[in-house]
This record gives sequence, C-alpha cells and structure tokens, in this order.
Amino acid sequence: MSKPESPTEPFKRALAHAARSLAETPDLEVVFSGDGPSLSGNRAVLPHPPRDLNSKEASRMRGLADQMALRYAHHDAATYARGRPGSPEGQAIYEAVEQARIEAIGANALGGVRANLTTVLEQSIERKGLVRMTDKASIPMADVLSLMVRERLTGDTPPDGAKAAVDLFRADIEARAGADLDRLSTDIHDQAAFQKTVRTILRDLDLGDAELDAQESNEDQGEDEEQQSESESDDGDGEGQSPEGASMDEMDSDDQQAQDGEQQQVEAEDDDNAEMSDEAPEMGDGAKPARPEIKDNNQPEPPYKVFTTAHDEIVGAEDLCDAEELTRLRAYLDQQLASLSSVVSRLANKLQRRLMAQQNRSWSFDLEEGVLDVARLTRVIVDPTAPLSFKMEQDTEFRDTVVTILIDNSGSMRGRPIMVAAVCADILARTLERCAVKTEILGFTTRAWKGGLSRDEWIKAGKPASPGRLNDLRHIIYKGADAPWRRARRNLGLMMREGLLKENIDGEALMWAHQRLINRPEQRRILMVISDGAPVDDSTLSVNSGHYLERHLRHVIGEIEGKSPVELLAIGIGHDVTRYYKKAVTIVDVEQLGGVLVEQLAALFEEEPKRVAANRGLLAPPPVTQPPPLKTTTFKQVAEALT
Repeated sequence: MSKPESPTEPFKRALAHAARSLAETPDLEVVFSGDGPSLSGNRAVLPHPPRDLNSKEASRMRGLADQMALRYAHHDAATYARGRPGSPEGQAIYEAVEQARIEAIGANALGGVRANLTTVLEQSIERKGLVRMTDKASIPMADVLSLMVRERLTGDTPPDGAKAAVDLFRADIEARAGADLDRLSTDIHDQAAFQKTVRTILRDLDLGDAELDAQESNEDQGEDEEQQSESESDDGDGEGQSPEGASMDEMDSDDQQAQDGEQQQVEAEDDDNAEMSDEAPEMGDGAKPARPEIKDNNQPEPPYKVFTTAHDEIVGAEDLCDAEELTRLRAYLDQQLASLSSVVSRLANKLQRRLMAQQNRSWSFDLEEGVLDVARLTRVIVDPTAPLSFKMEQDTEFRDTVVTILIDNSGSMRGRPIMVAAVCADILARTLERCAVKTEILGFTTRAWKGGLSRDEWIKAGKPASPGRLNDLRHIIYKGADAPWRRARRNLGLMMREGLLKENIDGEALMWAHQRLINRPEQRRILMVISDGAPVDDSTLSVNSGHYLERHLRHVIGEIEGKSPVELLAIGIGHDVTRYYKKAVTIVDVEQLGGVLVEQLAALFEEEPKRVAANRGLLAPPPVTQPPPLKTTTFKQVAEALT
C-alpha cells in the first residue's frame, strides 16, 4: 500500500511548474529544503510550505519562486560582476536596484506575479522594521533606492510600512539623481546599460567607486575618439578600400589588434581582481561586499597608529536597540534557522558527551578500598600479606576555562553567514555552560561607513598625511563570560538588525578580545575568531597604504601566538585564514560552520584531561610484563585470601 501524499505536495508541484514556465526553461531544478530560499546555478531552493497553508502564505511562497525564476531568466552574473562597485554600501545598493529591475520585468508582464512579489516585499519590510525607523542614519539607503526604482519601473508606490522612510530621503535623492532615475525605465531590458546608469546614480549620491568611474570615463572617451576617427575616415575614398574607407588588410589588422588589446585588458582586470580581492563565495548570485587581499610589497611603512579614539565605543548589545526590537529580531533568527539549529544542537550534544566523558576517565590504583583491580589479582595469590589492590575512578576536572567567540560583524557577513554564526555561537555557549566552561560572545564592526566622526575631525585638522586608523570602532558584547546564557540569549538577535554590519578592523578587535581574556582569572583561555575576509575600512585604506590594516593584523596575531598564554583559533568562511593564523580552518559552505566549531572545540579539550591526569600521576601505569618471584604458598592460604 502506497504512502498517502502530503497535503502540500500538489502545491509544491504547481509551484515548480510555474517557476520553470516563468524562467522559460525546463532545466530549472526546484527543490524544497529548510535552507531556502537560495538560487545557485539552475538549482532553486525554496523553504517547505507550512501544512496549514493560508492564502497569504501561499502568495509569499509563490513570490519567492517568482523571484528566483525571474532572476534565472533576466540576470547575467558576468555582466553583473563587471560593474559591481568596490564599496560595501555601493554594492548593497547595486544589488538591491538590480533585484528591483528583475522583479519589475515580471510585475509588468503578469498581474499575478506583481501581487506575489508585493506580498514578499511587504513581509520583508515588516521583518526589517522600516516602519519603526525614524532616524535617517539607521535606514538602509539600499532599501530606499530599490523602492524608488521599483516605483519608477512599475508605477507602484512603496508599501505603507516604508512610505515614511522613503519620504525622508525622497527630496534629496530626486534633486541629485532624479534625471538618472528617470532613465532607468528605458534600459530595463538591457542589463549592461541599466547597471551603467545605476553607477551614475551612485556617483550622483557620492557613493561611487573612483577606480571604476575612471575606467568608465576612459571607455567613454575611447568610444568618442573611435566615432570621430570613423567619421574622418568616411571622407576618404580610394581603390581597394571598404565603404568605411579602410583597406581590407588594414581592417583585419585593426580587428586583430583590437581583439588582442581587449583580451589583454580583460586579463589585466582579472589579474587585478585576483590580487585585490579575496571574496567569500556568493550564495547564489547575491552580491557580497568585496574583501580585498593586498599583497605585501615589502615597502617600509610607519607603525600602526590611530588618529583618534574619541568616538570608539564598547557597547552591550542591549544598549544598541530597545528590548522589544531585540525580542523580535531573536524570534526572526529562531524562525529562519530552525532546521540548522537542530543540526547544530545534535553536534553540541555530542560535544557535551565527549567533554563529560573526558572528565571521568582517570583511575587511582593500589588503594585499600574501592573496586577490585582484577589486573592485579596475581598479587593476592603470590603475596597474601600484601595490601589488597583496589582502584577508584577519579574526576579529572578541566582547568578553569573561558572561551571567547569573536564574530566578524562586517557588511560581507550580511545574510545567511551572520545568521549561522549567531545561532552556532548561541548553541555553543549553552553547551559549554552545561560543562562548566565559561563563554563570552563578542562582535566587531564600525559605527559608520567611510570614516564617520573620526574622518570629519581629520578633515577639519587639514588632512594630515598618514593619519592611521580613520574610523569609529564599535565593539559589541553580546554575552559576557560571567553572564548566564538565558540572560544573554536575546542579545544575539541584534546581528539580524539592518544597518549594524559595516566595516571590519580585525587587528584592534583581536587586541580587545585578547585583553579581556588576559584579565580573566581562569587558568586556560581560548579565543575563537569567525571571519570571512581580510580587514577592510575604506576610510583608513584611502589615506594609508593598501596593506595597512592587514599588516597590523599579522603583527597582532604574531604577538598572541608567540607570547601570550591565550590559545588562538580562527575559522574562515570562504576565505583562507591559514595565511594569518597557525591554527585555522577554512570552510567553503557556511552550513559547515556548526560542525567545524564543535569539532575544533572538541579537539582543543581532548588533550587537556590527558595532560592534567599525567601531571597528577592518575593515569594507569603500564601493565607488568614480568611477575615477581613466586613464594611457597599452600592451597589453604590461597583459599583464605580469596574469601
């Protein structure tokens, strides 16, 4: 007898067929998993629909499927990558506006798709809390611009929950970039032209990429010169020439040179990208802020310094937003990572069993009472006058231990990486607390993009050369080592807050976390760093050498690994951190983070009980290979000894 079909199976099949139809390809693979939604190649992953499927939830599911199908059909990843800005804020806007273009194509063609996408948008706005944001500094510019572009392309005004946020910026954006925004509707089906206009809008708003803008300017100038040259050649007329005025041999030669030049330019760009960027692999085609990797050119460089620390802050997570928002963000984190949480919980339970087992693994021997040691039963027979041999299991306690988990809160961690990092840190803190191991969870980012108040002071001071670090640090305490897990659990939801993740200055963050550990009374201190790239701060790197922050990070790591009692371990997400840290692991897929964290912690603790037991002399001695000389013993004596 066949198993009855789930009530959601017909809906899943209809959703998959509709997605393939909208993508205009039968090759689109649609699967359902707890890890959705995501798009990678021709594989679209959607979340499982709930068993009680109401109309609003069904519309949201259809909207997610429509988003992926439209992106598959109308988005070219190579074209997208060629024009992507270098700054994290510019990249976020670039991605949001491109998604608005893709969705507008489907919304303008089909009314049902428009309704589905609107449902997804409204839920996204509610989740981000735009309706409650009244401060311009906390509202993401990417969301505002994407809604204004959507309005231009489809005629749909922003949903009620976002109207107030958009209106705060509308007048300024219209005044500076209104004309270029109007041009977007004519290029909606031409991705390259559309993205070129988007970069113009970024320049209008002072968010452009100077290097990319200069390259575009040179390309435009080259096109003008080429058109002028063609116009002049039109005046020529001679035998053996083409209608354009050039001989066939000259045309072939010019074409070959142009192709060679273009190929060299592309190769040069690839080389530059390979040298300057070490990005974490993207999830699907979504944009991630660039993580430049600057090669060491061995040039002399002044020592690391800070322009001003007046605007740096060390702040508790509960002080960055109100309790109601923290509760909402934590609920969203739990909802999004329900499936991953169960997997990491199983791994954490395994870690707990291993740690608890290691705490009861040693024995004391040659005791007057306890459990009879059968391995030494021969002593009773050989020498009945010798003390009876008993053994007793001893508790081999870990040295007082504290573990710090330091999480990169930079813009490139936005999305699933920061969610996975948050839930893994949360579950590990709970697990280690059960094993009497104190845990603290820290995060590091900056207060602003492009320098903030520190850069303003530098400008007022006349822009002195080599100012050093030029941004306002924000170091966040999500959970203190002495705080119980239940009290700090809600704080981890802060990582889901829009606008929190900005730049990352790893060296100073590592110094801060290390100093907190040094001040702890525990005998053993472990520092685990979770990051997905090299240190990046546009403001600092624009006025210092390109490898300024990276060199400082290497110096700090060298000091800790060479001179400090703190045990340092790093986990890189899609980024090779082994070139910085001696003890390091690199994972390609963010879903591996939970398992890697558990295994690395288990490996660190596994050797500790053995060392403690050996120092206390509690490990069992090697078995005796040669028994002592036999004495004359009667059968009666043996029987009496055994009884």
